[in-house]
Amino acid sequence: MNFTKRVLEPGAFLKGKPRFFELCEVLLPKGLLQIRIRMKFRAQKEVVKVLVRVQELLAQRSIEGYLTGGFARDALMGRASGDVDIVIGAKAMELARNVANALGGKFVLLDQANEIARVVLSGERWGVWGEQKRPLHLDLATMHGSIEEDLAQRDFTIDAIAINLREIANPSAPLIDPFGGQRDLETGVVRAISEEAFRRDPARLLRAPRLAAEFGFSLDDETRTQIERHHQLITQVAAERVRDEFCRLLAAPKATKWLRLLDELGLLLAILPELSPTKGAEQPKEHFWDVFEHSIETVAAIEFLLRIEGSAYFSDEILAFAPWSLALEGHFDEEVASGHKRKTLLKLAGLLHDIAKPQARTIEETGRIRFFGHAKEGATIAQGILERLRFSVREKEMVQKMIEHHLRPGQLAGEEELPTQRAIYRYFRDTGDVGIDTIFLNLADHLATQGPNLELEEWRGHAQGMAYVLEERFREESIVSPPKLISGHDLIDIFGMSPGPNIGKILEAVREAQAAGEVATKEEALLFVQKLITKQS
Repeated sequence: MNFTKRVLEPGAFLKGKPRFFELCEVLLPKGLLQIRIRMKFRAQKEVVKVLVRVQELLAQRSIEGYLTGGFARDALMGRASGDVDIVIGAKAMELARNVANALGGKFVLLDQANEIARVVLSGERWGVWGEQKRPLHLDLATMHGSIEEDLAQRDFTIDAIAINLREIANPSAPLIDPFGGQRDLETGVVRAISEEAFRRDPARLLRAPRLAAEFGFSLDDETRTQIERHHQLITQVAAERVRDEFCRLLAAPKATKWLRLLDELGLLLAILPELSPTKGAEQPKEHFWDVFEHSIETVAAIEFLLRIEGSAYFSDEILAFAPWSLALEGHFDEEVASGHKRKTLLKLAGLLHDIAKPQARTIEETGRIRFFGHAKEGATIAQGILERLRFSVREKEMVQKMIEHHLRPGQLAGEEELPTQRAIYRYFRDTGDVGIDTIFLNLADHLATQGPNLELEEWRGHAQGMAYVLEERFREESIVSPPKLISGHDLIDIFGMSPGPNIGKILEAVREAQAAGEVATKEEALLFVQKLITKQS
């Protein structure tokens, strides 16, 4: 068949299509117009520079090398990446050492049995991978059979695309794509190469929805069925891998959508069986949803309050009352540990904050449902979950405190008054590093309690009260951490007190008085202590 083909400028026909697509217009004999999309390889020029050098080293030894996996996928999608996957037709260990020596990098053994090694290159020397100048990682692995046979061992079609390193400088380099990965990238689908992929590595059961969440893709129907069939295998995966995949899914926009998908696939309760009793657990009439649905909706409300793109949970009018600033945005973008940010841990706390309600549930003679002590008990349950999933000590403490104190912000003041300086001090004293985070958890809890029945005036009062607390927090550091006026030595030397817990109680009373503006100097503090001692005697 004869036809003419003309390569067009990106975006000539499909406005808004990502730049990594090149559009091709194909004129057929009957005058029909066909639009074909061809993907182009795009990587940072600094990375290409490194890969050209690697190819030179391979060529000197007559070794074939291919870019594969997530790096090839991300380059086709126009996403910057500092993690490069390379398979080579030789023993990877020896070559990785040679590459590390030639490029001034560090050799790291990853998997001796499977011949996988890493070369770590300084971000300062070779380029900047993001604002933090992170190092470039070259992961070299020994190829199993031909490149097509090697790709057949991978998980998903979008990760089973390869590019010969000889073509690295060519943006239109031909793709080695035996399973239609380019087609699935174009249509936004995560598709398993085979069902066996999940048996070989059950972590892929969670990785599939995580990739879909990060890219805004959908799961192929057959892949979805396979995950449902094998979902219990996720319990065999190392806790650290489950933790990281789950946190990356939580970190993605519209996390509620993906949590619901995990639930449908059977993965959510396999990972967090403690959530099972919350399903269908009845709540008081003030609540629109049962405990499980309320917990899921709380995550959506958190994204709404944090202004995460695409999180249109309520109207802009409702959002306008909620506190926000550049300082708060920076606070929630802080990385805590292992790449997990505060905003991700806040979503996790939102998911788990009412996990103890089913066992704390009581019914009064009037029929009223109560959950006495569920916050403290929930913090204990959450701590066990985070220990099981190998979260860091700081992450465990942060989530535990948020859950334990998630009701506190609403108790800071009466219905018609603002919180006192003393109350604000006590709150931040008790919540410490997560005082701000806990306020946002409380606000999200409020929204997810009433749902569509939200009373605007009640919400406005609550949100403005929380905004006042945050304003005081940022405006007056002395409220949170007042300067030290007196010490335990002063109490011993001046008042003849004996060392013991009573000294700590008196010093804490002085700090509260400082926060309330009742004490400002050492002399006033000593006079305050004298009055306390007189009352105690």
